Amino acid sequence: MKRLLSLCLAVCCLAAVPSASAAPAAGSPLALSCPSAILMEKETGTILYDQNSREKLEPASVTKVMTLLLVMEALDSGRLALDDLVTVSAYAAGMGGSQVYLEEGEQMPVSEMLKCVTVVSGNDCAVALAEHLAGSESAFVAQMNQRAQELGMADTTFLNCTGLPAQGHVTTAYDIALMSRELILNHPAIRTYTTIWMDTIRGGEFGLTNTNRLVRFYEGATGLKTGSTDGALYCMSATAERDGMELIAVVMKAPTTSQRFDDAKALLDYGFAGWSLAPVYPDAPLAPVEVLLGVQSQVQPQLQRDCRLLVRRGEEGQVSTRLTLAENVEAPVEQGQTLGQLEVYVGEELRDTIPVQAAQGVERLSIPGIFSQMLSRLFLAR
Repeated sequence: MKRLLSLCLAVCCLAAVPSASAAPAAGSPLALSCPSAILMEKETGTILYDQNSREKLEPASVTKVMTLLLVMEALDSGRLALDDLVTVSAYAAGMGGSQVYLEEGEQMPVSEMLKCVTVVSGNDCAVALAEHLAGSESAFVAQMNQRAQELGMADTTFLNCTGLPAQGHVTTAYDIALMSRELILNHPAIRTYTTIWMDTIRGGEFGLTNTNRLVRFYEGATGLKTGSTDGALYCMSATAERDGMELIAVVMKAPTTSQRFDDAKALLDYGFAGWSLAPVYPDAPLAPVEVLLGVQSQVQPQLQRDCRLLVRRGEEGQVSTRLTLAENVEAPVEQGQTLGQLEVYVGEELRDTIPVQAAQGVERLSIPGIFSQMLSRLFLAR
């Protein structure tokens, strides 16, 4: 019976309900059906397309992006392990909506629960994980709202960890993009689950088919989460990567499930067709900087961060750099001390400035050491 129900759910998630489309925004390059959407590049956080992205709307199960983020943070910090067994409470087992029909007292490893949340949007598994981590869903929701504030999600209020309808449970396309970026940028292991198209749990007895059809039918799709309720209509946070650039497309309140996916594809296509990430390097290797009165005579400079510049397609060949570097520096030198900067241009336009820092610290010579160094130099000069 459970396997039959899972197959029915898989068929339902691919069905479309016809409805009217929203009018495209004036001057918009895209004719989307949804009233609110955003396209963001993951690495830089640059917004490539915005359509009423700050409008507060119900997110439905896209809520679970935050649930997944807290679970992944617990895994990466060691507070949780993939093989930990989660015991299902009566409350979790009683969740409605999308579910894998957990039973009270059933135990399931964290890895399988993650699979159920990402692939079939299991509300019962989301609540079970929340209770396992925080003791109760309400305590977990408090953590969700705190994390939302830390991420700058100013227009978000979570009232549950599932996205089931609740008065006042709202967010925006922009806020969803922020939490989606945090999840995929800092916890890439989530792809193990978000890229699954079909799988099973309970030793093969219960089948799973992803609610996100882009995973199967869109080149480079990496996730992320769908959602739908009567109030929220059809929402999703869609992620995809091509040529080393990953994009986040958020669609809110699309009229039908098919239009939701069409809107997400249109956003992603627009991004991949229009932009790319160009690697940035100095024109030559960074030469050591002389250290005055140091126990070492030189310090190696390095860029503060790796850099790839988001550029319009066709601008890749116009990227250039200009390096400013100190000729010398007096000890003591602190590791990370600024020694210069690398300016990054596209044509004549300055697009980025990367600090150049000391790769290691250099201590200052003692007074006897200074005299010894002076004598050595005098001796060598003779």
